[in-house]
Amino acid sequence: MTDILNGKKAVLFDLDGTLVDSMWMWKSIDVEFLGRYGCECPPELQRVIEGMSFSETAVYFKERFCLPLETDEIKAIWTEMSIDKYRRQVPAKKGAMEFLEYVRARGIACGIATSNGREMVDAVMESLKMKPYFQAVVTACEVKAGKPEPDIYLKAAKELGVEPQMCLVFEDVPAGILAGKRAGMTVCAVDDEFSRFMEEEKREMADYFISDYFDIMGGDGR
Repeated sequence: MTDILNGKKAVLFDLDGTLVDSMWMWKSIDVEFLGRYGCECPPELQRVIEGMSFSETAVYFKERFCLPLETDEIKAIWTEMSIDKYRRQVPAKKGAMEFLEYVRARGIACGIATSNGREMVDAVMESLKMKPYFQAVVTACEVKAGKPEPDIYLKAAKELGVEPQMCLVFEDVPAGILAGKRAGMTVCAVDDEFSRFMEEEKREMADYFISDYFDIMGGDGR
């Protein structure tokens, strides 16, 4: 693989399925949560909500499943259900910690741009001791529109003081890849078990594709 970091001043990561191996957790939470209210989890649900902010997802659930809850209540329940798993059961993606060291050694800034809520981001970053690597963390609830709109990546770049074209984005799903491309950034798609059925689409949309972060540090990525 060519040196995809060449000329880049910032690396921006999505969180779930990209930096940490957590997509399995969200599927199980959706099944359990909807089951509490007598609803089945539709097989296409994850694709439908792909890229939505935490708040947008709560609104969607409330309206689609006619839930007797306010959106803030839905978010609070999801946060409670996920925090312990983030702290105890969610590992970093293969090679992620080594890659963060690799990026830091090259003097490149790092940021996170996630659809998740801030409490959950903090929980998993503290658990995996990732916080020192990041100079900016932006959640989709802080911008006007979630992915696939570019808002979250543009805000992360602005916080780092880096022009969009100097940023490299890592994403695991098409909505996130499109958000990075719309922001004018280079995008590398990351393999993940829960989006593997979309691999061909991801490869077509992104500038690069990796099986894991070791591909960039000496393996064969594409």
